[in-house]
Amino acid sequence: MMRIFPLGVAAFLTAAAAATTAPVLAQEPQWRHASALTGQPKYSEGFDHFDYVNPDAPKGGTIRLHSVGSFDNLNFVPRKGDPALGLGLIYDTLMEPAYDELDISADYGLLAEAVQYPKDASWVKYRLREGARWHDGEPITPDDVVWSFEVLTENNPGQAFYYRHVEKAEVTGEREVTFTFDQAGNRELPHIVGQLPILPKHYWTAEGRDITASTVEAPLGSGPYRIGSVVPGRSITYERVDDYWGKDLPTKLGTNNFDEIRYEYYRDADVARQAFKADEYDWYQELSANRWATQYDFPAIDKGWVKKLEFPDVGSGRMQGYTFNLRREKFQDPRLRRAFNLAYDFESSNERLSYGLNERIDSYFAGTDLAASGLPEGEELEILKSVEEEVDGEGIPQTVFTEPYDLPVGGSPQALRANLREASRLLKEAGYELRNGKLTDTETGEPLQVEILLSSPGAERGALAYKADLEKLGIGVQLRTVDSSQYVRRVRARDFDIAIFVWGQSLSPGNEQNEYWGSEAADRPGSQNYAGIKNPAIDALIQRIVFADDRETLVAATHALDRVLLHNEYVVPQFRAPNDRIVYWDRIDHPETLPKFTPGFPTIWWYDEEKAARIAREKN
Repeated sequence: MMRIFPLGVAAFLTAAAAATTAPVLAQEPQWRHASALTGQPKYSEGFDHFDYVNPDAPKGGTIRLHSVGSFDNLNFVPRKGDPALGLGLIYDTLMEPAYDELDISADYGLLAEAVQYPKDASWVKYRLREGARWHDGEPITPDDVVWSFEVLTENNPGQAFYYRHVEKAEVTGEREVTFTFDQAGNRELPHIVGQLPILPKHYWTAEGRDITASTVEAPLGSGPYRIGSVVPGRSITYERVDDYWGKDLPTKLGTNNFDEIRYEYYRDADVARQAFKADEYDWYQELSANRWATQYDFPAIDKGWVKKLEFPDVGSGRMQGYTFNLRREKFQDPRLRRAFNLAYDFESSNERLSYGLNERIDSYFAGTDLAASGLPEGEELEILKSVEEEVDGEGIPQTVFTEPYDLPVGGSPQALRANLREASRLLKEAGYELRNGKLTDTETGEPLQVEILLSSPGAERGALAYKADLEKLGIGVQLRTVDSSQYVRRVRARDFDIAIFVWGQSLSPGNEQNEYWGSEAADRPGSQNYAGIKNPAIDALIQRIVFADDRETLVAATHALDRVLLHNEYVVPQFRAPNDRIVYWDRIDHPETLPKFTPGFPTIWWYDEEKAARIAREKN
């Protein structure tokens, strides 16, 4: 389950109409203060605060963050323009996650004081808190919730797809709202509905406002921050709301400690990195192992003004790789795709470009217990066999059952030559042969040529080495680096041969897998099924994940999905860092023990006036 801000637009259902269509229940399920996808929530009703926060954290100061690019919109509902970062700070959701329970996806009431759903999860009801209010003092009502859901799903195909199993949303009591689903057993649906950011109906439906339009007017919110100053395209500042209605809730104690959160925008990533060293903003996550190894010995680190933090990445999985556009006929043969994988010499690139600090991605859920390994056995094997029977074997290579998935290993001229020989053999089997040094389709006589689409000059160094090895096979390769806006346009139009994509994963996968790999998403504009995968076995395995009854089944089904994705060779996996590499100016601080799955920045961090004063004295 991925936590997202849904986008969309529509009208709400009235309380009167809702009352006539509310679910008829033989026996009301119990009201809960919290829920978890698998297992039981850690914190019992009436808990004081999350264990990982400092409940006495000081309030004050400004945290300065950055982004590369620009923004021209403060309304994230329509798919128009570039919304500013941080807009989620001004809105509350029905439920709030616990950072130390991301593996079971435990959520606790925020706008909702309690949640209710039956064992089959065919509907969910939320009871709103008394006293929850917008920044203008107006109460937050069930009408706001229903209206928000409708507007957040009408204008955005991606979110309409994500919430497509919500049949209706309706007011079913003075402080109650019910969502009814079109299926039973999808345990995740009550949770993803709880992620909805709730919007103020009375504000957006006032004369002169349009929820479907871009705007640079600061919208009304209910969250711990409100928008302060705005310079479109340059900067946006969020101000902490002193009388925030939820500041004393157990889920909020020790959080949202900065008086201001400011985003500064830079046009160029290199300029942005230099700006951090010049003390123009306070926090930076370094994604390049090469830069981490070579460019963090500047004076501010030597003087102790800037701290380095390596945080183990165990809270999320990811796949990053050169992704084939299967909509192109030339990429239909998995033997050709495997040949491209054999030509990728990760080990040499890692040593030469990244000082050996990265590791090869070997799973679509790399770095988590959801990654498949070895041969399938136990419940995973049973799931694979049942799906194989269900789809008559279509989409499941037999190697799934007989061979562990292994990535080619390079790192030396001898190893690379052996890999390229195997790649040549597979290409010959797939119907290609060398003619005048060019790999040629024996049926059409067309040379095999590909374009690798890149979104930044930083990706060129690794791609150039990969290009050289592919050309040893006779493949014509062109690298095409475009700016971010052109890259987005081409990806949305599926106008690419091969491109680098990243899919982030949570520890509780679910309905979002349909968005990533499902057949229904393959031809939908804007979906994250960038490869265009249409595989009935994968569709069936996603359903096994979505309808898993317990954590053990969820893990087994995810292993099975991972294994089938890998053996189909849809992606040439690249690399990941085992740790998040972070640098920050030492005027901010954090709890002594951070939650296992995330550093919780900036939510549980705070401004340290003494440290800030020391840096100011020493700089002057």
